[in-house]
Amino acid sequence: MKISPSGQACGAEVTGIDLTQPLSTDEVSAVRSSWLDHHVLSFPDQTMNDDDLERFTRYFGDFGHDPFFDPIEGRKHIAAIRRDAEEKSPLFAENWHSDWSFQAHPPAGTCLLGITIPPVGGDTLFANQHAALDAMPSEMRAQYEGLTAIHSAGLAYAPDGAYGEKDEGRSMAIRPDESARAIETHPLIREHPETGRPGLFSCMGYIIGFEGMAQEEALPLLQQLYAWQSRDEFVYRHQWQKNMLIMWDNRSVLHCATGGYDGHDRLLHRTTIAAYQA
Repeated sequence: MKISPSGQACGAEVTGIDLTQPLSTDEVSAVRSSWLDHHVLSFPDQTMNDDDLERFTRYFGDFGHDPFFDPIEGRKHIAAIRRDAEEKSPLFAENWHSDWSFQAHPPAGTCLLGITIPPVGGDTLFANQHAALDAMPSEMRAQYEGLTAIHSAGLAYAPDGAYGEKDEGRSMAIRPDESARAIETHPLIREHPETGRPGLFSCMGYIIGFEGMAQEEALPLLQQLYAWQSRDEFVYRHQWQKNMLIMWDNRSVLHCATGGYDGHDRLLHRTTIAAYQA
C-alpha cells in the first residue's frame, strides 16, 4: 500500500490496495492511521459495488444516521448524491459544512464512491480545520475561545429551508422535515477524539449562533470565521475519477461541492461512519 500526499492543505491518494476484497487487520489499521494524518483519502481504480462500499465503511465504525436522505432502493445506509444532466435546481451542498454537525453525535467520517463522473467540473473542496486554527491570529482566536456553537439543520432541511418544499426539480431523494429545526450544541474549538489535536468544528450554516450571545453579536463572528476557515491556504481541491472512493474525517475538515458540469450526469454513492467510540 502506497500513500501519496496531495501537496495541498490535506489529502492523500492510496494505491496498492484492493477494496473489492476484504482487508486485513493490518490494512485497516494502516488506512485509519493515514486517514487521521491526512484527513481525506482517495482510492482510485476501485471497481466497487454497494456491498464493497458497506463493508469498507464498517471497518471504521458503525453506519451513521442520515436523517434527511432517503437511501437507495434495497439498502438502508447508502444514499445517492445525484445530479441529472438537465437539472436546473441549485447545486447541492455548495456551501461549506461538516456532515450532520447538528446531531448529538455527528458522524466521524463520510465515504463517497464515484459511479458516474462528468468529464469536466464537479470537484469537491476540503478545508483543513486544524490548520485553520493553528494559523489563526491570537487576537482573532481570543474571540472564539470557549464558545459553544448552536447547530441546527433548519436552514437546509426544514420544510421552508433551502431543500424544503419549494425546492423543485431535484433528482436527489431529500426528505425535509420539521425535526430539522431541533438544536444541538458543540464546542467550537474542540480536540479530535482520536488524535487529541485541536481544531474548529463546523461553520456558519449548520452553526446558527453561540450559547449566551445575542444574534446580532454572533452573526458577524460567524461570517468572519467562515471567511477564515475557507481561505485558500487551508483548502484541498479533489478531482474525481470514475471508480474512485474517497473518505474524509468530518472532525477535521469542512467540505463543499462545486459545479461546472451542466449537461452531464453525476452520481456517487455515500455512506457515513458513526461517531468514534473509544
